Amino acid sequence: MIRTPLRPLARILPARAKGENPDAIERENIRLRHEEMQDRARARAESRLLVLGLFFFCAFIVVGGRMGVLAMSEPVEPVARAIGAPIAAQRADIVDRDGRILATNFETHSLYAQPPQLIDPLGAAKRLSEIFPDLDHDRLVRDFTGERKFVWIKRKISPEQKQAVHDIGEPGLMFGPREMRLYPNGRLAAHVLGGAGFGKEGVNAAEVIGIAGVEKQFDTYLRDPANGGRPLELSLDLTIQAAAEQVLYGGMKLMNAKGATSILMDVHTGEVISVVSLPDFDPNDRPRPPTSGEPADSPLFNRAVQGVYELGSTLKIFAAAQAIDLGLVNADTIVDASGPMRIGRFPIGEFRNRNYGKISVSDVIVHSSNRGTGRLALMIGAERQRAFLDNLGMLDPTPFEIVEAAGGQPLFPKRWGDLSTVTISYGHGLSNTPMHLAAGYAAIANGGHYVSPTILKQSGPQLGPRVMSQRAAAAARDMLRAAVLKGTASFADVPGYAVGGKTGTADKPKARGGGYYEDKVIATFAAIFPSNDPKYVLVVTLDEPVETSGPEPRRTAGWTAVPIAAEMIARIAPLLGLRPQVEPADTAGITLTSN
Repeated sequence: MIRTPLRPLARILPARAKGENPDAIERENIRLRHEEMQDRARARAESRLLVLGLFFFCAFIVVGGRMGVLAMSEPVEPVARAIGAPIAAQRADIVDRDGRILATNFETHSLYAQPPQLIDPLGAAKRLSEIFPDLDHDRLVRDFTGERKFVWIKRKISPEQKQAVHDIGEPGLMFGPREMRLYPNGRLAAHVLGGAGFGKEGVNAAEVIGIAGVEKQFDTYLRDPANGGRPLELSLDLTIQAAAEQVLYGGMKLMNAKGATSILMDVHTGEVISVVSLPDFDPNDRPRPPTSGEPADSPLFNRAVQGVYELGSTLKIFAAAQAIDLGLVNADTIVDASGPMRIGRFPIGEFRNRNYGKISVSDVIVHSSNRGTGRLALMIGAERQRAFLDNLGMLDPTPFEIVEAAGGQPLFPKRWGDLSTVTISYGHGLSNTPMHLAAGYAAIANGGHYVSPTILKQSGPQLGPRVMSQRAAAAARDMLRAAVLKGTASFADVPGYAVGGKTGTADKPKARGGGYYEDKVIATFAAIFPSNDPKYVLVVTLDEPVETSGPEPRRTAGWTAVPIAAEMIARIAPLLGLRPQVEPADTAGITLTSN
């Protein structure tokens, strides 16, 4: 910086020539220099004050904004935080085939107490027992007045309950955020969904884990953040599931049955469109597993995949289809269904001791002849029969994607001799789940391919290996249709939908001591529709039904399971997009000879 000299020569010389004092010039320059320095210092100070003022203004804005946010937010209790891995609580939704919510997440709160901070522990215990009647008042008093520092009160509470607890005004009662599993449709598809509960749990969060059904089967997928929250798509149709549950519940009550199950399955994809097991439960309030009694008496018992039953005459169609597939007979081949018939020392009888004589293979199915089916089975032989049923998946648990399906282990004799061959052919001596039966009938309906039942939505046909020829499957479908038109399943003839099916009534085995009940049965009806172009299989099974409208109680499937299945088909077929069609009638036998 260039500074002006205090005694500039250009001014000093003229001043001396005029006789003036040069010191006055120096004093004037010093004054001007000081004034200039003061001006610069003032400007610097003003700039600093402006910056400091702006800083304090911004700080005030930030603090004021934060205070506003806190004033508008919901108050939360202070909690102690510990260093550790955070709990991953987010869980993907479960939806039906059309994207409708079956299971989702819901934000709620937990309730806990810190007894040392309670002002009135006795009063708090009294008020809490009024808000939550299921709490033990005496235990709360012991917990609040004892040595405990922390007490869980409720793992999850509703917003109304939270407000009621908040109104108590106790600083020792605190809330923790929770994410719980919500099933907005209540009992609908309860056995498929199963339920969820809390795993790893802390004050600020809880890990939601599956405990049954698809929630447990696909627990890893539902909890995996790598899936980006994509929902699990099931094959179920919510509308059809609701209709099936309504019809089956009404039918179970009408037929005085102890329990019931139904399965609706796509014969080409294996998708289970609807599966119902009654009695059921609400997965939002899942009951505890029973500790005594029979498992089948619990509402948690899934009869569709855990109920292992002798399914009776519904298995007869497999013997007929295999015999045709092997070239041993055709639908019109005459079979001796007359009696007596014995295998070793064991007689083979008919329902109500009937004697059908010599009838066609088709009539064996129409009349549901035990002897006729048994003679077909003897033609097939034990080894080939077992291999055929094994290919149909009847000897292993179904690969259905819920954890309970693994418990549906079929029961069959270790020694598969002639007697077992005959009895198994008409549904005795081999116990399966209704899901096994649905898969077997799907193979007949789709032209001879095994298809594995699945609860997951599929993109197209999922046909497995061929288990019978297309010719044998077509003949079996015709026989099933004849059983509805002329046989034991006549109540299943739903106009416009060409239902084909087979009834099965089996005595119910005693849970203890062996033997069978004389007045308790398992009644089953397995249907395919439309039989001329099958798309779906429907299986309906009733536990201990009895129809009492007549002078004598009737327990056979034709009187119990079949009417329920017919009502269900009439109700759900339009929902499936199936239009009723008029079947071509037989000609009257008149021949036109001339115009």
